[in-house]
Amino acid sequence: MYKIEEARDYFVFVEQRDGKIMDVALELIGEATKLVKETDGYHVVGILLGHDIKDLADQAIAYGCDKVIMVDDIHLKTYLPEPYTKCVAGIIQEFKPDGLFIGATSLGRDLGPRVAARIKTGLTADATLIEVDPEHEGNKLLWVTRPAFGGNLFGTIICPDFRPQMATIRPGVLLKNVPDNNHQGEIIAFDAQLSDADINMEIIDIVKKVAEGVDITKAEILVSGGRGVGGPEGFDVLAECAEVIDAVVSGSRAAVDSGWLPKAKQVGQTGKTVRPLVYIACGISGAVQHTAGMDKADLIIAINKDKYAPIFDVAHVGIVGDLFKVLPELTKELEKVRK
Repeated sequence: MYKIEEARDYFVFVEQRDGKIMDVALELIGEATKLVKETDGYHVVGILLGHDIKDLADQAIAYGCDKVIMVDDIHLKTYLPEPYTKCVAGIIQEFKPDGLFIGATSLGRDLGPRVAARIKTGLTADATLIEVDPEHEGNKLLWVTRPAFGGNLFGTIICPDFRPQMATIRPGVLLKNVPDNNHQGEIIAFDAQLSDADINMEIIDIVKKVAEGVDITKAEILVSGGRGVGGPEGFDVLAECAEVIDAVVSGSRAAVDSGWLPKAKQVGQTGKTVRPLVYIACGISGAVQHTAGMDKADLIIAINKDKYAPIFDVAHVGIVGDLFKVLPELTKELEKVRK
């Protein structure tokens, strides 16, 4: 492809759907702005594909991109693997990025490996942390960390011999910048030379899944239950507390596997990563697979009968006791405050 010494800048795939930039793309832009501060002369560059997307390019700049390389083409209105892969691979060949970050969405998990195979580089999938190696010459080697062995271990992966250093990153684990409409950036139109021959499939229909309830990744307060809740009727107690404080009920994998909650409500490595203002963990032991999905909450309150439960290691406030005695009393006190 190109020599490592030619590589520059951190690129972010700015995923958009139906004219809206996905939150994970904005999170990646925010992380990239931190990384460039540790690498002299680097910039944050967005890759934006779609049709009629000029306004989205301006938005990406407001969130921190110094440049946005844009391919505006009718063939890109809806995601198709071949034209999207061709565009991203073409941009990489032309601009020679040092790193490329893609959100680990359903789209990103399909696109990332295709691009990596096309340009013959490595890809760290489903990562949760990106760091610059402070001891590497020129600070040009990235440490990319991801969970392994079902979340029981975390592995840090490097790509020393090929460029770009690629990773797909989980939504919700990084922070977005506050948008600055005064931030100046350059929009570069890229001609990917797409043709009808690049469209090797036809979309007959798009069926959108209707989400039930509130997305737990958007909730400011979560009341979450684990195996210690005991059953679906135990979640009624959690729901009463959630109603009082305008919270959303969620749960651990154990609760979901037991059929007490739908999969969409699962927090953890195999569920969703959340970052609420308040996370109330009820009857959750605190295995690393769960805590990795919620340990960035601003305030974590844990209720558990086992004083040695690992959840207390990440909790800001820990209450040792029976959740069916503690939580109703807490609900009463919160109700008084709300009145």
